[in-house]
Amino acid sequence: MSAKFVIYKDAKGEYRFRLKAANGEIIAVSEGYTSKQACENGIESVKKNAPGASVEEE
Repeated sequence: MSAKFVIYKDAKGEYRFRLKAANGEIIAVSEGYTSKQACENGIESVKKNAPGASVEEE
């Protein structure tokens, strides 16, 4: 199994996604979205932009 995105509705009725690693561990959680389509757009953004993301410390 490879990593996967899981879409769900939270207690406030907002859509969110989790990114789960191959071992099932949650490695990222999104902000809340008002629609499923907006949540799916957030997933596509992560897929597109994350491969080149840098790491910063604050």
